[in-house]
Amino acid sequence: MIVEIPILPLGFEFTSPGPIIFEFGPFAIRWYGLLIASAVLIGVTLSQYLAKRRGVNPELLGDLVVWLVLAAIPGARLYYVLFEWEQYQQHPADIIAIWKGGIAIHGAILGGAIAALIFARLKKICFWQLADLVTPSLILGQAIGRWGNFFNSEAFGSPTDLPWKLYIPLERRPLGYTDFDYFHPTFLYESFWNLMVFGLLLFLFFRDLRGQPRLGVGTLFLVYMAAYSSGRIWIEGLRTDSLMLGPLRIAQFVSLAGILLGLLGLAWLYLWKRPLPDVWPPEERRADGEMRR
Repeated sequence: MIVEIPILPLGFEFTSPGPIIFEFGPFAIRWYGLLIASAVLIGVTLSQYLAKRRGVNPELLGDLVVWLVLAAIPGARLYYVLFEWEQYQQHPADIIAIWKGGIAIHGAILGGAIAALIFARLKKICFWQLADLVTPSLILGQAIGRWGNFFNSEAFGSPTDLPWKLYIPLERRPLGYTDFDYFHPTFLYESFWNLMVFGLLLFLFFRDLRGQPRLGVGTLFLVYMAAYSSGRIWIEGLRTDSLMLGPLRIAQFVSLAGILLGLLGLAWLYLWKRPLPDVWPPEERRADGEMRR
């Protein structure tokens, strides 16, 4: 007897259900907001756990996260608006309409870094140690937050017929692409890449706890800069909605700078065997001058 096995088509397509979870009168719960809130809560929990393992007061990380959120979200929005000013000067009321999408992770990182520097100065602790504790939560939050682009049908790539293609509604397609239905799901590419960077950072963190080998303070943040930027620089090349400055894709330029700074920092630590200077040195140090952990 011959048994025929049906052959199922390989692959699948992504189709967003829309940005709103549910509405109640004038109020709406949006996927983007839910994802950002979830990323913050998960990030706080993870950072405090890592702080405990490192022997740092976890309440310190809880206080820091408040600063980071208050600086990162406005920073992400301001960065985006500045590079899309021609659009927003025609509709200034949309500048604060963050729920419609339009934030830039590089702006969030810049705003958060400034907040962390100020926080470190006020608390008289090492900025680089704080950065190492927060960085795994940061990249995990980026992996979660990228799915907000999926629900908003934004930040997608060029047209494609790959099995994992993303359907974009006609009203969300950019000029010149209205005849195409399916596009690269660059949100998915970056989310997966960020999860791999997250796994690498956790691997390095726990190896450091076991002393195999001990890492210099600032290593995790520098690895994050180089690794995340390496993925972003090629993923950005697929996108159709990049922030531009003349002929340049801003995110690629910033990512290239991130790769160079990350690699130079790692060379400073491990090739030239010099510690990163504390931006604002802590008051308490061990007798040998090394940062307390």
